[in-house]
Amino acid sequence: MGDIIAFKKKTPKARGMCQHGFHKWVIWKDKQFDVKAGKLVTVYRCARCEAQKVVTL
Repeated sequence: MGDIIAFKKKTPKARGMCQHGFHKWVIWKDKQFDVKAGKLVTVYRCARCEAQKVVTL
């Protein structure tokens, strides 16, 4: 019978806070006006992963 080969263990995926939806939202002050809609907006940016969400006022 053949020799048994020991395979490398699988490493777990990165389990950071942002991957599970716990972002660290900070208000991004560079963009405060939406030109297309003509409205004021608040842009939130995650301090860790640079994801963005926009809230229209």
